[in-house]
Amino acid sequence: MDALDRKLISAFDGKVVRKDLLHRIKKGTNVPTFVLEFLLARYCASDEPEEIQAGLEAVLETLNDNYVRPNEANKAQSKVATKGKYRFIDKVHVNYVEKDRRHWAALENFDSRRIAIARKYFDENDRLLQGGLWAEVTIAYNEIEDDDYAFYVEDLRPIQLSRFDFDRYCEGRKEFSRDDWIDIILRSVGLEPTVLSHRLKLHFIARLFPLVEPNFNFIELGPRGTGKSYFFSEFSPYSTLISGGQATKATLFYNNQRKKIGLVGFWDTVAFDEVGGIKVKDQDTIQIMKDFMANGRFSRGVEVIADASMAFVGNLDLSVQQIVHSEVYDLFQPLPKEFDLAVMDRFALYLPGWEMPKNSSDFLTKSYGFITDYLAEAFHYQLKQTNRYEEVSKRIRLGKSVEGRDEKGIKKTVVSFLKILHPAGDVSDQEFEEYVTYAIECRRRVKEQMNKRKSDDEFAKINLSYINNKDEEIVVYCPESKTAEATQEPVRKDIHGDEVAKKISPQKSAGNKKSPSATAQTKQPEPGEQPSPEVTLKENAQEPKEQHFTIHYGATGYSYESILSPYLTGAKTIEIEDPYIRANHQVQNFIRFCEAVIKTPTIQKISLCTSYDELTDLKELSDRLNDVKQSLLELDIELDIKINEHLHDREIRIDNGWTIKIGRGLDLYQKPDSWYSVGVYDQFLKKCLETKIDIFKRDAAAPRER
Repeated sequence: MDALDRKLISAFDGKVVRKDLLHRIKKGTNVPTFVLEFLLARYCASDEPEEIQAGLEAVLETLNDNYVRPNEANKAQSKVATKGKYRFIDKVHVNYVEKDRRHWAALENFDSRRIAIARKYFDENDRLLQGGLWAEVTIAYNEIEDDDYAFYVEDLRPIQLSRFDFDRYCEGRKEFSRDDWIDIILRSVGLEPTVLSHRLKLHFIARLFPLVEPNFNFIELGPRGTGKSYFFSEFSPYSTLISGGQATKATLFYNNQRKKIGLVGFWDTVAFDEVGGIKVKDQDTIQIMKDFMANGRFSRGVEVIADASMAFVGNLDLSVQQIVHSEVYDLFQPLPKEFDLAVMDRFALYLPGWEMPKNSSDFLTKSYGFITDYLAEAFHYQLKQTNRYEEVSKRIRLGKSVEGRDEKGIKKTVVSFLKILHPAGDVSDQEFEEYVTYAIECRRRVKEQMNKRKSDDEFAKINLSYINNKDEEIVVYCPESKTAEATQEPVRKDIHGDEVAKKISPQKSAGNKKSPSATAQTKQPEPGEQPSPEVTLKENAQEPKEQHFTIHYGATGYSYESILSPYLTGAKTIEIEDPYIRANHQVQNFIRFCEAVIKTPTIQKISLCTSYDELTDLKELSDRLNDVKQSLLELDIELDIKINEHLHDREIRIDNGWTIKIGRGLDLYQKPDSWYSVGVYDQFLKKCLETKIDIFKRDAAAPRER
């Protein structure tokens, strides 16, 4: 224990924990940091070695007895059934199920999605309804056989502080110097500041900015293994991490079908890991993201305002020196192609991830730091309750090259420094100037990349500066690109295909005016692709043709997607009439039909009309189709179901004018010889029954036959 430890314990008694204990217990568990520290604070609130050892054993015993591991779900359920009730540590979600007209709780590792829960729990904890919440939860067994559930929540205690005293936090901060406070923050996230340079310390502090400042747009790209996503996945219960996959407007922003706000309404920070792997199927998602990143609001039929920051982290596969000296590549190269210049321009800060050290035990602290949840509450309070923007605006003086979004990004970065390092105010001129310099560098890094991509001078004012106390204008550079001519004076490709390419000085080009045609953006080649001096124009897709053909018995190579997808362009609604969506395998066929259809991003509604006979279990059919309906609602797609006992014909109608008639309807595949043979799941490999297919464009003015 050093002097800083003793001072911290004295100022914040009961709010600190030894971080080396966390490192010791973290290995071999897949439990979030704030959960482990919750237990450490309960059992290891001592400095005596014997008591600490006993506390560690108690923590491990608690985890062994109460933490549900994913492969032990059946064992956990058996404990509840045999003992009547049992307390677990697990992540709890609450979902409203429309067909049941009630809410059900689901425990991730307990592996049950039908646990009864009292309304008071999700009324008091909104995050149970969106994204889930780690908690100590007591699950009891329901002895009433007539009920349609086996388990219910008897008690639930969120693993987080019940209240936070910000004034007390600020009073404690006054006892420390700025540099000591930086070290305390770094120790609180598990790092040993004595082995880090001052610049690296500021980088690690900057990773916390999206947690403390609302609508802060952050990006960090760099090598693998530097802990880019840790702060968003482990540090705070108020942030959520999306790891690759598909980003939809319903999940992120607003689900029109459910009338429910998405992740941005429930979390302080929405972070995207492996940002290069994000799949955006609908350009509307990007447009809404732009609106939200610009001012924290968007419209999807309703006006929505939210405070969530957005953080994007990913990997760079080329060396930074290769990139900054390249005429072709830039430091935004890993971003998805849908992230255009308008998205990039909204980033307040680009953290140079290539300067961050690789994860190593050498950087882990053995000293005391804040309980992670306590510090997360301090950040959460400031994000929601404090605004230092006007304070910064009155004090900062920026140079003439700083434009609208530059100014906003720079000021929000300085505000974030003040909130984390000076929650009670009292920042010196020297410290303030240091924050301004760092903020300008990180915003310049954004602008330099956009300037390389743009064929005109829209972003050419890259020499961002500030005016110091001596009335001197100080231009700030990025250390990696200061001497890189390809970045400072990028080649402008001539959009008319001429062989001559001009180098335009940022200072000269900033005052030049180009014709509107000069704003065309050149195509960025993929890594390994030879750059072309010409602009390639994408040809318009050809209109699909009418078809009339027969699928012969035993043929393969036909899937719903291959048959339908060419005719779904621009479609919003698709109607399917098929009397044989009743047996289990037929409902499975309909699910695969839906999966094929919703890959078209414009689809908003699917209408199904089917039939039944005397052998049909109508309740079972209703339950199955309602499950399909609920799953589509999560994707913001409406499913309308109608039953017509006189229905006979089979037809698929698309609101763009196309009609598809399949003689056998969706039931066009043979039953497999074995459920363990190739083709059981991949429709393209399934053997077909013989059927005729007619695809034609109907006359929009003609009445539809029934």
